[in-house]
Amino acid sequence: MEKAGLPVDLILSKLAEDTAKSQFRTQKASEILLGPLETEIAQTPYDVVFEEDRVKLKYYQPKNRPNGHLKTPLLVIYALINRETMLDLQPGKSVAKSFLDNGIDLYMIDWGYPTEKDKFLTIDDHVNGYIDDMVDVIRQRHNVEKINIMGICMGGTMSVIYSSFHPEKVKNLVTTVTPSNFDTDKGLLHVWMKQVDADELVDAYGNISGDFMNFGFLLLNPARLMLDKYVGFMEHVDNKEFVENFVRMEKWIFDSPDIPGETFRQFIKDCYQKNLLIQSKMKVGGRIVDLKNVTMPLLNIYGKFDHLVPPEACKKLTGRIGSKDTEDVCLETGHIGIYVSSKTQKEFVPKIIDWLKKRERETSEPVQG
Repeated sequence: MEKAGLPVDLILSKLAEDTAKSQFRTQKASEILLGPLETEIAQTPYDVVFEEDRVKLKYYQPKNRPNGHLKTPLLVIYALINRETMLDLQPGKSVAKSFLDNGIDLYMIDWGYPTEKDKFLTIDDHVNGYIDDMVDVIRQRHNVEKINIMGICMGGTMSVIYSSFHPEKVKNLVTTVTPSNFDTDKGLLHVWMKQVDADELVDAYGNISGDFMNFGFLLLNPARLMLDKYVGFMEHVDNKEFVENFVRMEKWIFDSPDIPGETFRQFIKDCYQKNLLIQSKMKVGGRIVDLKNVTMPLLNIYGKFDHLVPPEACKKLTGRIGSKDTEDVCLETGHIGIYVSSKTQKEFVPKIIDWLKKRERETSEPVQG
């Protein structure tokens, strides 16, 4: 019986084919990396209409106002960690532009970059100082008593606190990936923060370095955030659009302002370690943050796979506030994907717009849905 030999010709042919493909990809990748790349972020036009210290109020005016557009302006309050440019990161996936396309008068707070003199600023300074001043500017500009507020992550936590103190100025509240219940071990961040000595850090360094915070976030999932993503980059390095969006995301990730020391101290101790907010026991500026004073409609959106703010940290809020018009929405995405993924772009902004439109006119009965 004749023995079967190795298919040498077939093997050599396959090797030659793979080598040719590899050479082509390498050449294309070189052309992309050495050529011009469009990697600018935050390209949607805006005007700075108010400034106070390091903080700016950015106004995005819609070019067109379709029928049924919202007449109530919307203020977006981002976290003090990273920057609000996440909402305007890349073409085709800009939350800011999507709001404008629907005729919304959009405002966003740019918290700027804290310096040494800002280390004594507290949560009260941010909530009852900067935020309240900017809300009043918007109310005066549009001649309205109340505005809509959308808070993001830590900015959502501050939005809840603000709405408790100033319910007469807030028409509707939208919280997205917003921690309010810190008594959970579902996210590694919550486990770590319970052990952090905030007093020692703040007393030693004053402001908390944005780079230090960023490194901590990367360590939450080092395999995915520090290895897998760069492997993925090499696998798609011959795709110009992928490379441009990768660089945009890297720019945003490593644009990390410091956090004012006293704000960090209170946020860690009162929220992560004592979980006072959800219990209506947290004090800001000497006043109790009573969640029952949050009487306006609330839309609470969070991500099922969020490793920073898991659903368990978000979903108790609607049951603790004073409003009867509340809704929880859990999207199948993570902390950042909720704003930039193609899938959630089709769900996230349309849901917010539809929800706000249904509540544009104040009614005596709670609005359903």
